[in-house]
Amino acid sequence: MSTIIHIVGLMSGTSLDGIDAAMVAFDAEHPTGILIDQQYHEYPAALRLQILDLHDTGNNELHRAALIANELADRYAETVNTLMARTNIHPIAIACHGQTIRHRPEAGYTIQLVNAARLAEHTRTTVIADFRNRDIAAGGQGAPLVPAFHAAAFRHMQQHRVIVNIGGIANLTDLPISGDILGFDCGPGNTLLDAWCLLHTGQAFDRDGAWSAQGKVIPALLAKYLNHPYFMLPAPKSAGREQFNLAWVMSQLQGNELPQDVQATLLQLTALSIANAITRYCTEASEIFICGGGAHNGALLNALCSHLPRQRIALTDALGIHADWLEAHAFAWLGWQTLQGLPGNLIEATGATHPCILGAIYPA
Repeated sequence: MSTIIHIVGLMSGTSLDGIDAAMVAFDAEHPTGILIDQQYHEYPAALRLQILDLHDTGNNELHRAALIANELADRYAETVNTLMARTNIHPIAIACHGQTIRHRPEAGYTIQLVNAARLAEHTRTTVIADFRNRDIAAGGQGAPLVPAFHAAAFRHMQQHRVIVNIGGIANLTDLPISGDILGFDCGPGNTLLDAWCLLHTGQAFDRDGAWSAQGKVIPALLAKYLNHPYFMLPAPKSAGREQFNLAWVMSQLQGNELPQDVQATLLQLTALSIANAITRYCTEASEIFICGGGAHNGALLNALCSHLPRQRIALTDALGIHADWLEAHAFAWLGWQTLQGLPGNLIEATGATHPCILGAIYPA
């Protein structure tokens, strides 16, 4: 009987909705893990705004960043402690992505906020954090990292699959039957949709795309958005709020557009940027599996289906991992790789010169 190792994966992404925690069990028979239980902690609106403010330079930002890193550690700890109490399982480690506030691989850095020592102290558990910087040090983008897990968990000997994660930023992993795997950020996922919705409705997101469905796509505006230089860059590549943000959305407007029409246009931008990437890089794919918050947007999924009529499109639930918890599960696996002294980056996805053992370890 093989030894079972439990690790909690923590993910809080660009969408700034909250914290996903996944308790995952690993053993020799299940090297990519089995999801045991999960816990979600929603960010309060004030914290979202404070994190957003740190995406740009501002007064006393180092102090503010340190305080937010402490608050995040406390919220992460509360989430993990709740999960541990409910499952009666104390994991061997917590694998924490942290909260991205800057992603500048071209300048040689990326910043994910969390006070990992404080998280270890408040949970009495070893913490693995800072997963991205080692890949950047090796010449990579530091992102996306989840394609390595997609490759380990979902590659099929008879079906050419694509895994699409629609978080704040959308990324895909191309899993051909044979040959090289490829992964990269396609462009905006939910981040522009959420920002525009909040600005005009006061709601944090457009539930099921209902508001966008009330609008009409503005073809000329969509063409301008699709002309963003990022879409022309070759893969592998990574993106963030540095490229896709509300200021950029507004800079392309004439000022007389109906807000719901802009929302409908942004939804098509997300769908088309994903579909165009699949058409360009994954021409032989027969199956597409969706995960992330965008999996709940029915209008977005319908748009994807219309742009990709030849492929079967389903949620990753069909592969055995719920679409809401796949990224947190993936970071638990990345933590397991770290503890085993195994690489966690997929160089075909990040562009690093070699595979690297990722993460910094803060002992319990």
